[in-house]
Amino acid sequence: MKEIEKLKQTILEEYPRLSEDSTFCFKCHPGVSCFNDCCGDVNIFLTPYDILRLRTKLGVTTEEVLSKYTISPFDENLKYPVVMLKMEDNAKKSCPFVSEKGCGVYEDRPWACRMYPLGMASPKDSDKGKEKDFFFLLKEDVCKGFDEKRELNVSEWLEDQGINEYNEMGEYFKEFTLHDFFLKGGNLPPEKIEMFFMACYNLDTFRKFLFGSSFFTKIEVDEETKAKLKEDDVALMKFGLDWLRFAIFGEDTMKINKDVATSKEQELRAKGEIKDKTDE
Repeated sequence: MKEIEKLKQTILEEYPRLSEDSTFCFKCHPGVSCFNDCCGDVNIFLTPYDILRLRTKLGVTTEEVLSKYTISPFDENLKYPVVMLKMEDNAKKSCPFVSEKGCGVYEDRPWACRMYPLGMASPKDSDKGKEKDFFFLLKEDVCKGFDEKRELNVSEWLEDQGINEYNEMGEYFKEFTLHDFFLKGGNLPPEKIEMFFMACYNLDTFRKFLFGSSFFTKIEVDEETKAKLKEDDVALMKFGLDWLRFAIFGEDTMKINKDVATSKEQELRAKGEIKDKTDE
């Protein structure tokens, strides 16, 4: 993980910054000599939306995707859990979804795979909160796609690869992970790390938690929203991040049920932890 942090710093300090109007030459297809070579021995970080799309494509649960196809590396410098695609245990450390014909989950491939050869950096990672995100080019010697005579700009590439939808969903997650709580050195206790992992990545389990516990008796949620959460994965993902903001950062993204709030207040008063104004 330290090598990844070092690369991030190098990108922020040294890589040329591209705008959506910047142009480059690139094309990947079975005819290039390096076809599939980039689909191995690589660190692919997965977003919550990546997990949802893979789960739908594979026809399994989020729990199965996470257990079979991902790893969650531990590092004392990590502020929250991260999920990475688990490569095969072979000489090439191949992606589990790649074959000689190409990507087996191409229509639902992760954000990082769609972006290549582009990358996107967030200067806020280096405490430069006022700077905007920027694009950069990952021009590796192994890749012969750069020799192809196809010129397009960054904006055209994003549209061609279906990136915009992924970016829209990823924005919710990015805003959470770049929260001042983490940037100022905040750490999550074990129980909140579990909450984070479930609400962000293991959404099928999160849905079972919501509807199989007393959650809705404690938190005010209208019936229309409940109905959406049963069927709409994206709505569930956004709801999970709102819940984490409420539970971890104390933000006003959820409302406690009035009866529960009154009962809790009475309990605290009985313990003497809250005093009436008349007692002051």
